[in-house]
Amino acid sequence: MLNEFSKRPLAEAEVAPIVKQAGIARGAFYKYFDDLRDAYRYIYGVAMGSIHVEINEEVNDHTFRPQFYVDQVVAFVDNVGASQYRDLVKMHLRRNESLVDEQFDDSKLSGRQWAAMILSHQVIKQILEEPERRDVLISRLLEVLNLLARKENA
Repeated sequence: MLNEFSKRPLAEAEVAPIVKQAGIARGAFYKYFDDLRDAYRYIYGVAMGSIHVEINEEVNDHTFRPQFYVDQVVAFVDNVGASQYRDLVKMHLRRNESLVDEQFDDSKLSGRQWAAMILSHQVIKQILEEPERRDVLISRLLEVLNLLARKENA
């Protein structure tokens, strides 16, 4: 599955290569997954569980420390780069993100936390597409997050 979803967008993925590579019957695939989208959600969830650094503690206490968000982005990008899931994550961000229903309730986030989340995800996408710009993008993220932090103190 990882190979199929890393090389082909979800809309173009097929069950046949997955079952062939796994050495299982097509029926076995459908025993565990309703469809390709279900299989994709599963493998992407496994990938995120392996890569993602949790930020719940920071969100729950409603603090806003720009360096914390930058550190999370750096850790995520480093973990993706060292992971077997690198190509899957890149494909997800390029082509599949809008095809998968992600249920994230951002209503409990402050405006700054929400902005930090959106900016962080965009910086991650850009770094994965253009790794040579990593330092510039991280610096820009920190600069903007520091501006958001000052807004509260002003």
